[in-house]
Amino acid sequence: MSKNNKIGLFWLRDDFRLENNFGLSEATTNHDNTTVFYLLKTDKYDNQQAQKWWLCESLINFKNILKKLNINLEIIPTSSYKEFFQKLIKKNNFSIYWNRVYEPDYLKFDDYLSQQLENNRIDYKICKGNILNEISDIKKNDGTPFKVFTPYWRNAEKFYLESIPAKKKKVKKQKKRVEYFKNKLSCESILPEKNWFKKFVSLWVPDEETALKELKNFLRDKIDNYGEARNFPNLIGTSKLSPFIKFGQIHVETIWRECVNHKTKNQGVTKFLAEIGWREFNYSLINNFPHMLKNNYSKKFDNFPWEKNSKFLSAWKKGLTGYPIVDAGMRELYSTGWMHNRVRMIAGSFLVKHLLINWKEGEKYFRNCLLDYSAASNVAGWQWVAGSGADAAPYFRIFNPILQGEKFDKDGEYVKKWIPELKDLPNKFIHKPWEFRSDKFNLGKDYPLPIVKHEEARSKALQAFKKI
Repeated sequence: MSKNNKIGLFWLRDDFRLENNFGLSEATTNHDNTTVFYLLKTDKYDNQQAQKWWLCESLINFKNILKKLNINLEIIPTSSYKEFFQKLIKKNNFSIYWNRVYEPDYLKFDDYLSQQLENNRIDYKICKGNILNEISDIKKNDGTPFKVFTPYWRNAEKFYLESIPAKKKKVKKQKKRVEYFKNKLSCESILPEKNWFKKFVSLWVPDEETALKELKNFLRDKIDNYGEARNFPNLIGTSKLSPFIKFGQIHVETIWRECVNHKTKNQGVTKFLAEIGWREFNYSLINNFPHMLKNNYSKKFDNFPWEKNSKFLSAWKKGLTGYPIVDAGMRELYSTGWMHNRVRMIAGSFLVKHLLINWKEGEKYFRNCLLDYSAASNVAGWQWVAGSGADAAPYFRIFNPILQGEKFDKDGEYVKKWIPELKDLPNKFIHKPWEFRSDKFNLGKDYPLPIVKHEEARSKALQAFKKI
């Protein structure tokens, strides 16, 4: 393809990588000079405070990588994508490229913007985003979307395996760095006002190099035992790649390729790829049933008798419910911006089934604290736990936080790490500290009493579920 003498613009969204960055590859292949821009919508991260830190670090790190390729990264504040592009289109001295983000509003905006660009005869290309299969590719034989994971993933995996792999394209070095926009922001101005994120700095490095290294380490040391080890929060048995995937420091095709090339295709590899499958399934769900982003996927849950209890909600958020495995998870979340997946299920189930608090409250809190927050996974996960989602946990499955703790954190290592006030308790009491008697341990003062009794809460929840 001959070089385009106009400037190439690449609209950066969740694409902080060079490998499998299809839009950026196209831009740098077709142009001598390319500028990358990130549009920061003024209210976008208001309810996603933890991610402000990850975004800021990602921009700083990616900016430095692009600089070596003679590409500028410019951060532009805007209150409206439409207004921004209406002004930009008037310039008419560029071609523009971007990768899809698989949320209904973004895909709808892609349609709007491509129409505007066509009307103004501006060259553009929308490329595949961070997904294995395009949403529209995976449907049942009758053309309707899948609502159950297993048949969905069977079909999606087959479709991907039979697809012609995309040609590997590199991001090419440009002739010179070009500044294109005015009124730019510094990366640091994005940081949240509350400085709780300072704890994240020693735990995470948000860049592509780290993501690839973490994947390599995971495949070398952990994947063979992943099927079993991923359930135990005291072990480092999971990949912890989720924030990198969310911000696109690594593409799921890269993960797929490395897993398939792994020396043994065992149960661990299959289980891990199924987690990528769940992510794909969740994107399929929110695009085919967009009402679930704000409301219950299953309409019968619209009549569920949720309770409003700000005292219980606050205790849950602070990790002060009196149930150690729940509290450890909530404290891990606040300290690290991440929570072990098994514990996410336990803590989520406790909120909706023990406390009868609407799943939307939990979804909102996780959205604000999780570094790996994505609308698809967070909403689908919460609705799965609540029983209101597609292919959800049955309503009568109510996790017993004591038994879950004893099963998955037998010696209380995870609990003791996050709840140091329980570190001297004998192991047999670590998940039911109310049974421990000692002059040195004052329940209610050193650690709270349970805010609800398990059996009573379970019985109440089952009664509430029967009403719908």
